[in-house]
Amino acid sequence: MTPVFLIPAYNPDRQLLTIAGHLAAEGWPVVVVDDGSAPDRRPLFRSLQELDGVTVLRHAANRGKGAALKTGMAHVARHYPDAVGVVTLDADGQHRVEDARAVAERLIARPHMLVIGVRDFRGEVPWRSRFGNAVTRHLFGALVGLKLGDTQSGLRGIPMGFARRLLDLGANGYEFELDMLILAKELAVEVGEVPIRTVYVPGNPSSHFNPILDSIRIYASLLRYVLASMITAVIDNLIFIAAIALGIPLLPAQAIGRGGALAANYWLVRQAVFRSDQRHRTAVPRYLTLVVVSGAISYGMIVFLHERFGMPVIAAKLAAETGLYFVNFLVQREFIFRRRRRIRG
Repeated sequence: MTPVFLIPAYNPDRQLLTIAGHLAAEGWPVVVVDDGSAPDRRPLFRSLQELDGVTVLRHAANRGKGAALKTGMAHVARHYPDAVGVVTLDADGQHRVEDARAVAERLIARPHMLVIGVRDFRGEVPWRSRFGNAVTRHLFGALVGLKLGDTQSGLRGIPMGFARRLLDLGANGYEFELDMLILAKELAVEVGEVPIRTVYVPGNPSSHFNPILDSIRIYASLLRYVLASMITAVIDNLIFIAAIALGIPLLPAQAIGRGGALAANYWLVRQAVFRSDQRHRTAVPRYLTLVVVSGAISYGMIVFLHERFGMPVIAAKLAAETGLYFVNFLVQREFIFRRRRRIRG
């Protein structure tokens, strides 16, 4: 029940040969995925193929880190049926053999746990990496409810059962690794952390991470948690504004707006946001309770802001709903649309 080491590689340098050679020499099976590298890297990959215990797979064209990881996971699932899982690491020398070994040993000890190698970001670390990781992990913790020390680490121990589920993810770039964490939260997969050393080669010449385009793709994975609520808020407020414009009193206008957005919101948050498998008979009463309580609080806040401070009704409505937005999100995530199933194996 040993894991297989999986290394996605695009135009790597000889550091890949060094780390793959060390791991193979220790007896670990290693799979390297050549993600459409340039022809001048073929001698390097031929050298890798000559190493005992190393398998090299190849994409004809560059398809992205996520696609390379999925190709490797599918290969491991087919050819290593008894493997406890896969340990992924980067090809650019950022992960030391001893850290990769520590993640593998943790996965062996806890075969159902997704193990993340967490960098400490001390020392000479590029500011964009330090800042980007800090922003992402705080956003991720707030929106997804999974607090991690490093959301972008490429050194991970992935249980085999969970790896098979990852093959269905649509992401093929760097955002795949963040979607992996989101899916772990949705499927109630246990997540553990192993501290690892932060290693950066000067200039990081073998890294192909685009700080603008790839960051947009990564944050897009998080934004879907916000989008459904934004759509609902737009529907709610448009109906409310139209009702007020037609001379409908405040309380009925509030009820009409909230009711008009209800059906769409329930489907969006259950299916598209939280991907919940809660039965409707459990989720619907809880959801409606939240709607009633939230609506009552919102109405009270609108009246208070309008009568006490003279705030226009529509402005008071927007202020109240904004204040309740994050509370509603947390209640739905933690109490209404929690998943029931757990991945095992």
